[in-house]
Amino acid sequence: MIPRSRNKYGFIDAALSSRRQRHRFRNLRNVSSLSGAEVVVDGKRLTNFCSNDYLGLSQHPLVKQRAAEYISLYGAGSTASRLICGNIEGFPRIEERLARLKQSPAALLVSTGFQTNVSVIPALADRETLIFSDQLNHNSLIQGIRLASCHVVVYRHNDMAHLEKLLKSHQGRGFSRILIVTESVFSMDGDRSDLDTLVHLAEVYQSILVVDDAHATGVIGKNGMGRTCGRDIDVAIGTFGKAAGSFGAYVAGSRDLIDFMINWCSGFIYSTALPPSVLGAIDAALELIPSMDQEREELQEKAEWVRRQLNQAGWETADSSTQIIPVIVGSDKNALELSRFLEADGIMATAVRPPTVPEGKARIRISLTALHTWAHLEALVAAFKKRKR
Repeated sequence: MIPRSRNKYGFIDAALSSRRQRHRFRNLRNVSSLSGAEVVVDGKRLTNFCSNDYLGLSQHPLVKQRAAEYISLYGAGSTASRLICGNIEGFPRIEERLARLKQSPAALLVSTGFQTNVSVIPALADRETLIFSDQLNHNSLIQGIRLASCHVVVYRHNDMAHLEKLLKSHQGRGFSRILIVTESVFSMDGDRSDLDTLVHLAEVYQSILVVDDAHATGVIGKNGMGRTCGRDIDVAIGTFGKAAGSFGAYVAGSRDLIDFMINWCSGFIYSTALPPSVLGAIDAALELIPSMDQEREELQEKAEWVRRQLNQAGWETADSSTQIIPVIVGSDKNALELSRFLEADGIMATAVRPPTVPEGKARIRISLTALHTWAHLEALVAAFKKRKR
């Protein structure tokens, strides 16, 4: 006789109930895009300050046109992984262009940024590897490190003295290899890692430096090719789903590194290749981004102005120095209330709560794009000042 069991979904009920009680329950909201800077949510027109479309390329005519052209040439799907029969001729051509722009020997296109991080790091590591991870690394990097199933040490965020102390103390302990893993621009705080010191430490302590350049690709660096461009970075990772306005990701590094990834990176080996439409959009974005210096300069100018105005009004924006501006309010409840207040004032700015950010650091994460006008920014600042009063 099969024994009667308790509700087998009880753990789901309990988890959802806990999230709701702690003001951390998430739900999906339908969004209709009017332009790169404005959306309609629940029938209301809002200025969008949540998008990572930093250069507005998702709406660019050439990007949309090239996506359609690639569908016409190659069809709707790539049909298989790139190692089977999905490596359509556009891939190597785009990878060669990307490598030239990144000033890197070689590059490899992968399906998503999350997938790249969760599979590249385990590919580089074995059980006897030691990984040093920045305290505020993105969840995709954290998950990749966990999947590596090796030794891990977390160093204080952007604290290079702490990292060096840890590197020194772990010398000569018989690890097979050492990795240092960080972001170039941190996705939730909008601050920058100290790449010069990281490169130096990686050289001195013979470590493999892995840098996620996702939020810098397109908006920072020579020709907009990220903070890793032209630097001695062992493994540079980036995405096309942010400033490039499309989808997909890349790994850049030595020719041997890319050959290694083709043979050992599970996210590349076992995943269906990017569809032709996305490949066409990436091709167009890489054509456009190098010529967008003016948009990049204006974006940073606007970010500096918004930060200054918010700070003067008494809001905390951490150490942001990029187009990502966190407004840290502390509790989850306060973040949700502020988000609702801003929405009532015509502004879409989603509350970001733990576990995405540390406990007590709930916030509104403002993302500026090249499509935001000064009028949009003035309305944003005015809303925050109104709330502060």
